[in-house]
Amino acid sequence: MTSSTPSTGPTTGLGVEVSGAAEDAVRTRLPSLLSDRVASRLASGDATLWGPAAEEEASKRLGWVHLPTSSRPLVERITALREQLRAEGVDHVVLCGMGGSSLAPEVITATAGVELTVLDGTDPDQVARALHDRLERTVVVVSSKSGSTVETDSQRRALEAAMTEAGIDARSRVVVVTDPGSPLQQAATEAGYRAVIEADPTVGGRYSALTAFGLVPSGLAGADVGVLLEEAAAVTEVLAADDPLNPALVLGAALGGSEGRDKVVVVDDGSGLVGFGDWAEQLIAESTGKEGTGLLPVVVASADDPEVLDPPPDVLVVHLTRSVSPDFAHRPERAEVAVAGTLGAQVQLWEHAVAVAGKVLGINPFDQPDVESAKAAARGLLDATPEPEPAQLVDGAIEVRATPGLLDGVSDAAGAVEALLGRLDPQRGYLAVMAYLDRLGHPELERVRPALARRTGRPVTFGWGPRFLHSTGQYHKGGPATGVYLQVTAAPSGDLEVPGRPFTFGQLVSAQAGGDAAVLADHGRPVLRLHLTDRAAGTAQLLDLLGVGAAEAGGAS
Repeated sequence: MTSSTPSTGPTTGLGVEVSGAAEDAVRTRLPSLLSDRVASRLASGDATLWGPAAEEEASKRLGWVHLPTSSRPLVERITALREQLRAEGVDHVVLCGMGGSSLAPEVITATAGVELTVLDGTDPDQVARALHDRLERTVVVVSSKSGSTVETDSQRRALEAAMTEAGIDARSRVVVVTDPGSPLQQAATEAGYRAVIEADPTVGGRYSALTAFGLVPSGLAGADVGVLLEEAAAVTEVLAADDPLNPALVLGAALGGSEGRDKVVVVDDGSGLVGFGDWAEQLIAESTGKEGTGLLPVVVASADDPEVLDPPPDVLVVHLTRSVSPDFAHRPERAEVAVAGTLGAQVQLWEHAVAVAGKVLGINPFDQPDVESAKAAARGLLDATPEPEPAQLVDGAIEVRATPGLLDGVSDAAGAVEALLGRLDPQRGYLAVMAYLDRLGHPELERVRPALARRTGRPVTFGWGPRFLHSTGQYHKGGPATGVYLQVTAAPSGDLEVPGRPFTFGQLVSAQAGGDAAVLADHGRPVLRLHLTDRAAGTAQLLDLLGVGAAEAGGAS
């Protein structure tokens, strides 16, 4: 079954093809979506679609359906600011942002082939790299919807201090993107920053790709955000149509209606959209993972990864492709979807489809009730500054800590990993690996994901902390209680002060990891924490422990 956009207006190549069990799900769910006029009601901003309990939140979060048009005035402003900065020799853009504030710009710029430095972590090594990279040519975009995100505030303070120390007027090099009336908006105006650009307050973070949060850093870096909006606008009508070939209805029905298949494996099969799966990961997980239900996105590197080659019965495989056709392989025993389209078109498609999936699942796709819990726990640890929890055992360069009972009878790190994997439900479970390290400095760690998937025969996710807290972190706490959690932390090779704050970046990332582990434990989730006391030796030991050989690790990109 194939659905695609008509060949009118800008070429978007948008299409969705479903096969096997996914096609069965669409045939089952589509009639009610059509009779309820879900597509047209969504496009008109009908907040009643998800039931009375969701109506209040939805009424404040549906501005994204109009963004292809309402965001157009931003293009001229962004272009003018970019030209001003470049005339001053400022052509290196650093984005301080988390979750929805960073994931979309990273995809937009990578797909466009332009450089954007994304600072979305609190590991001291990652922050230090940004502080020593072309400051004389740098403009800093500080993006925070709430205006109080601790990671973003800390990054801004560090970069401003570094610029000031280098003799640069930091006020002329900071551009702020935030919601109207936020603490950041007020402080930025008073500080006299280069520009303060207000985003649409009726759009939640994960739906904000086509707001100022996605467009400002991308446009300043050199991406053609006008074309992006044109691509999105070109598919607006087809996504609003109560038509059985509406790609958003087809994809939404496949995502939410494939009963028993609540793991969504996303693999790029030559789509040309660089890193799109990471953006979709937040959209899916944070929108659906609540009330004990939801969809777990599993972003894999290639079609050779185990979840694609031999998917378990609870997996839906989504292929991101250059184009789709009726020749898409039909394997009745599997559930598969192929999705194609330009970046702007796919952003619109997936946002509509996930909202539709929320309707099918019977949940509110616009709230995130469990995201704040880890933030609060981290703040508590920063305020209290407790003594570090003693390791339950030490094995070489790895300290081992775990939730109560997990390490009973365990004497080394290998036994600890076996104990955690022993808690994995062989039919419904998943393993989440959460690495609170510099993602740019340790890309080899991502190779543990497919190795552990082969070892367990179950879906495995990999997230860099703390950025995943703004994404799959919601699903971990609010979704089904089927996960087991492997947390990796490390002693900083060199710590950094957070100017004007009573904590360092090392203390901040430690508190975020500890807070997340504590909240998971409170939810009854098994957590194993492996702390590397020496980064080089500990990383080598960890890779060996988790079944990643030296050759495989060295080939990671």
